[in-house]
Amino acid sequence: MDAETTGKPTRGGGAKLVYETLRKEILELHLPPGMPLDETNLSERFGMSRSPIREALVRLSADGLVQMLSNRSTLVTPIDLTELPRYVEALDFIQRTTTRLAARNRTEEDLEELTRLAEAYDATCLEGRPRLMSRANKDFHMAIAEAGRNRYLSESYEKLLDEGRRILHMHYAQQTTKQDKYPLGREHFDIIDAIRRQDERAADQLAHAHTRLFHDRLVEFMRVNYIENFDAEGDGPVPMKTSDLV
Repeated sequence: MDAETTGKPTRGGGAKLVYETLRKEILELHLPPGMPLDETNLSERFGMSRSPIREALVRLSADGLVQMLSNRSTLVTPIDLTELPRYVEALDFIQRTTTRLAARNRTEEDLEELTRLAEAYDATCLEGRPRLMSRANKDFHMAIAEAGRNRYLSESYEKLLDEGRRILHMHYAQQTTKQDKYPLGREHFDIIDAIRRQDERAADQLAHAHTRLFHDRLVEFMRVNYIENFDAEGDGPVPMKTSDLV
């Protein structure tokens, strides 16, 4: 009998299940920044021993999503706003590079997939659901990286996009309350057009402008809001002070 028929995870699958579940909940802010993660409580929740729980937390720590402290306690990694300029700097560099490579190496199948994902992203914007919007945005940009055919850059880019999803989620949540249907504009189709034309310079410039739009809107959002009353269902912001934003 397999895991599907028994309802139990396969050998080694317990840690994978815990890892994937907690990772999703952290990225989508169901588990907010700074929240303690108690191994005993998690063992009870998943119906597992502490060994696979610990293994999952170690993997999440390697991803930068949790912090395992010296006193053996673990918490969801806080969002450090003072690091935002360095984050945007790294994102800009790798986003421009992957988009240039996509313009150089793309196939017709890549273009079809990019168009499909851009349309899917716009559809989530019209629904006004921040959790789905941040996920759809990541899917689109990862498709660009995959079209570039460099797995080393793709892996680094994915880590950056995941780290930024929690910040992006808060931005989306606020913008949807202001009836802004497209919080980051509709630039995805312009980027696709440059990739289609294999215009690497235009692709680079558009990727850079896209990063700056993200940065500028996020800075504006953080400077004018003291965020509270986070809704765990994904349609509200997370508590955070913004006085340290640079």
